[in-house]
Amino acid sequence: MAAKRVILFSLTLLATLCTFFSAFNLEFEEMYGVLASGAIKAAMRARTIHPVATRLATSPLVRSVSTPKKASSPLTRISASAVATNKLNVKRNLVRTHATSVLEKEAEVEKPVEKFRKDYKPPPYWVRTVDLDVKVFEGKSTVTSKLYIERDSTTSEGTPMTLDGEDLTLNSIKIDGKEWGDYKADSKTLTIGGGENLPEKFTLETTVTIEPEFNTQLSGFYKSGSMYCTQCEAEGFRRITYHLDRPDVMAKYRVRLEADKSWPVLLSNGNQIEYGDAGEGRHYAVFEDPFLKPSYLFAMVVGDLGKISDTFTTMSGREVELNVFSERENVDALKHAMDSLKKSMKWDEDRFGREYDLDVYHVVAVNDFNMGAMENKGLNIFNTALTLAKPETATDMDYMRIEGVIGHEYFHNWSGNRVTCRDWFQLTLKEGLTVFRDQEFSADMWSHPVKRIEEVRSLRARQFPEDAGPMSHPIRPESYIAMDNFYTATVYSKGAEVIRMYHTLLGEELFRKGMDLYFSRHDGEAVTCDDFRMAMAEASGRDLTQFERWYTQSGTPTLKAEGSYFPENKTYALTLEQSCAPSAGQAEKLPFHMPVKFGLIGQESGKEIVSSKVLELVEEKQTFEFENIEEKPVPSVLRGFSAPVKLEMGQSDEDLALLLKSDADAFNRWEAGQRLLTRVILKEYETGEKADPPQVLIDAIREVVIGDGDMQLRGNVLALPDLSTLSGDLKIIDPTKLHEARKHVKNSIAKALAGEFRVVYDTLTEKEQATTEYELTAEAVGRRFLRNICLSFLVSSEEDQKEKSKVAYSHYSSAKCMTDKLAGLGELVNIPGEEKNKALESFLEDAKGDALVINKWFAMQATATGGDTLENMASLTSHPEFTLKNPNRVRSLFGVFGGNMPIFHSEDGEGYKFLGKAIIELDALNPQIAARLLGPFGLWKRYDESRQKLMKAQLEKVLETKGLSPDTFEVASRYINA
Repeated sequence: MAAKRVILFSLTLLATLCTFFSAFNLEFEEMYGVLASGAIKAAMRARTIHPVATRLATSPLVRSVSTPKKASSPLTRISASAVATNKLNVKRNLVRTHATSVLEKEAEVEKPVEKFRKDYKPPPYWVRTVDLDVKVFEGKSTVTSKLYIERDSTTSEGTPMTLDGEDLTLNSIKIDGKEWGDYKADSKTLTIGGGENLPEKFTLETTVTIEPEFNTQLSGFYKSGSMYCTQCEAEGFRRITYHLDRPDVMAKYRVRLEADKSWPVLLSNGNQIEYGDAGEGRHYAVFEDPFLKPSYLFAMVVGDLGKISDTFTTMSGREVELNVFSERENVDALKHAMDSLKKSMKWDEDRFGREYDLDVYHVVAVNDFNMGAMENKGLNIFNTALTLAKPETATDMDYMRIEGVIGHEYFHNWSGNRVTCRDWFQLTLKEGLTVFRDQEFSADMWSHPVKRIEEVRSLRARQFPEDAGPMSHPIRPESYIAMDNFYTATVYSKGAEVIRMYHTLLGEELFRKGMDLYFSRHDGEAVTCDDFRMAMAEASGRDLTQFERWYTQSGTPTLKAEGSYFPENKTYALTLEQSCAPSAGQAEKLPFHMPVKFGLIGQESGKEIVSSKVLELVEEKQTFEFENIEEKPVPSVLRGFSAPVKLEMGQSDEDLALLLKSDADAFNRWEAGQRLLTRVILKEYETGEKADPPQVLIDAIREVVIGDGDMQLRGNVLALPDLSTLSGDLKIIDPTKLHEARKHVKNSIAKALAGEFRVVYDTLTEKEQATTEYELTAEAVGRRFLRNICLSFLVSSEEDQKEKSKVAYSHYSSAKCMTDKLAGLGELVNIPGEEKNKALESFLEDAKGDALVINKWFAMQATATGGDTLENMASLTSHPEFTLKNPNRVRSLFGVFGGNMPIFHSEDGEGYKFLGKAIIELDALNPQIAARLLGPFGLWKRYDESRQKLMKAQLEKVLETKGLSPDTFEVASRYINA
């Protein structure tokens, strides 16, 4: 997820707002409040208070649910009335009973255990088939599991078998149909045998009870709104039934799913082979998946849902049924997801020769979801924010993001499902590869240079800081405590960059040959990153031994480039030198195998005199020579960002301006502009002198503003580097000073080119207002993007606050789609006054309860940089539309706030306290999300001494919390011990 910045109109923030997951589930919110209050009462009776129950009960959310506020607006009335519904009263005793049972368990805080890649061993037993019978009831569900098990050939007779299981009530155990008494169960495992020998081959049958309504972790089987659904990656299946819950245990699944007919939709992986009446107002369906899969890909959905349907004919002529499900009120927002799915299926056939293999493909949109989406075989489960789209609720970037993620999950059918990872240390094997595939898909659908710019913006804003901090790890980590903490920008985004380097080194033809070999050789297997690398090496005939260092070494390498021109013999020499600073756990680094795409532009002619070539840097330092260079050249290094590195090259402002104007590589034209802007901003930051930007920069920007060509590319060139990227090379970060320097440079450019920005803005406004319907085309998206960038500069050019408000409010109030409306609101939240208040009020009113839009309302306020932002954040946590229960709502407020550098890092430390308190409260409810919110604290040692002490104090407070989850403990302890 892209970094969150203050200025809406940088591409990074636009991309971020697309990924803010949204939903509001009042029924879950009510349960949470009653659960906590019931837990406290039970604890008082027992004269002992469980630490988690204490944290839940003292949460502001619990207080607001237990004592509803008087409704003051239509939206407030909806929430307040729902809290008082009879449904809540019906469930009250059930929830209290559950809370009491939780407190009756021994309150032990287990010491977190670190796992290491080097310790991998195959399991002593293998599960070959899984037969599940799941009966869903209100409050409690039962799962009967029949596992056909074989002892591994290397396992000694008499060896016990240990299965994973959490939050399960065990009802019975049978082996080969007979009751089995030789077992031991604890809070994490079920161990069978030891006293009595297990057969070499046997069927294990267990029956357990689970309570999905109380599953606030949203891992395993849980309830969200009008449906029950699953999330099993990485280790959620163990919360459904006892199992060898690890990715190398692959089996064929048969599932019988039974529920009340008031939940008409029953879904699981594979093809439905049977459906019938189960009596007493209930029905059932049976599903069979003919392909081997690990437990993390298991899925089931039960609910009252609407859908749209279509078909797709594969390249071999098979017809596949396609269904996209959501809650009934959202069905009108599903068409774009369906269109994206069909495009993805066709593209994967054309580009990689991968055909879909089942008779049906389902996508289900879920309100409450920790992730963005999940690639479960034939039954993808998606966050609503990455499924639902219509012009009045979704931005252009939302549409494009949805298309990309729909593609990503579909592409997993081969790169992740048919061929999966042996263990979780190999996560980048499926995720890095699939991110690369979805990037290529999006680039083919839209614009290759614009897509590449988006990817690099995100990489620099999110992954580079991660590589420079205490959570730095290779794309294939060597150890972890909680696997959920390693779904990181490094594993995903840097992992995709590593796949891209294969493609750059080998070329399209050999890369495709390697992909074909990988899929054919390992279909139906759980494999490693080394297996992928070996397939690429064998298919291409290349020695990729040194390339493995991209998998084993962490940190962002630095590439130094220095060129010399020799006019007497018309030659040019380019010297490249690589290094990589020490990172967490790695003091010394060896040279990488690094592809450097390179070209030369004539300094006088502005023409390309050496077209793109891939230079392979394998030593610490190498020199490359070019002959017949007729004029002094300007080097264009690292075209297309051919390696994930930091480039250091001394080039004059004039040379950068030439590259911005004339480079044949579109990415490097953008990059030249970013380097020029960065140089000017950081000079002001370091000197403290507020001088006008150099004329060469103003002239270069003017040409972009009034030029022609791809409007989205032009808009990206105009967007200033974000604060996270700018701070990357600073030894000591002063966030306030950096924000002010960036702001001043932007204001100076805006004032110098106010006339040019106005002309372009007015021209684009006339075209936009002439449209009668929302258009999702490259031209229309580019027009809106460039227009909104111009708006941002126009607002910056105004000195008078009233004029700023007038310009921004006019844009907001005349907007014909969410893209333009959000652009106007993004400016207004930073301009105190009546127009800001009117816009925020009308935006929320226009949302009409739509969770996606309400998320944007929260998120935009969290980006504000005014003096009252912190006070407003505190009040928003008490807003009737806010809930800690929903990950999307949490991210829209706390997640965005953590990226608001000048406010989060306010000198008094109040920003740290605000987020720290939220993390502690959230950890008791959803540890995955709590751990991720710690991210802004990661680089605490790179700030001034005063801020260091304040940030460290919050990390210590988190670590002192009783009952802290392993997820949050791992991140906080790594940060504080850096």
